[in-house]
Amino acid sequence: MRSLRFTDCRLVLIVVRHGRTEANASGLLLGRRVDPGLDDVGQRQAAALGKVLGAADRVIASPMRRTRETAAAIGRPVEVDERWIEIDYGSFDGTPLADIPASTWQAWRADLRYTLGDGAESLADLAARVRAAAEDLVDEARTRTVVVVTHVSPIKAVTAWALGVPDGTIWRMYCAPASITEISTAGPTPTLRSYNVTAHVEGQ
Repeated sequence: MRSLRFTDCRLVLIVVRHGRTEANASGLLLGRRVDPGLDDVGQRQAAALGKVLGAADRVIASPMRRTRETAAAIGRPVEVDERWIEIDYGSFDGTPLADIPASTWQAWRADLRYTLGDGAESLADLAARVRAAAEDLVDEARTRTVVVVTHVSPIKAVTAWALGVPDGTIWRMYCAPASITEISTAGPTPTLRSYNVTAHVEGQ
């Protein structure tokens, strides 16, 4: 793996997943209706992120507590952008993944417009807002180091955007807590430079 050198990253949009929470460690579906902070491991992960991303020119975060705490460790002013918030899982928020019925998983995977009910958000709607948020940052990321601290679903969606693949591809991705993904903004279209880099938090 190439060494981590994020201290002077031009022509790249850096997208970061927040550090671990107790809900993550417990295998719960964690959206936006439950808002825990980082656990002890997550705090250490955030500190490790701060060491490699401390030279960022601009730091943007989802409004959730776990992303704001992670972003704060970078040591720069943190802007909140609602478009980077996690998907709304409706009444399933906070539910153990193992307790979600197989039929629900099947329906969700089969239809990007499917929602989990109770005002939940579809994957299609998530992808649309994330694409818009990313496109707004492309020009700036050509000249400044822009870091976005967000969640697993938005990171998968922005990766699909960078690759130019269908939004349903997110079901084939894994994204670890405190991981770093780089999207190049150098060319006429975004391209994926690296995905789910975790070397900076190994052993945390």
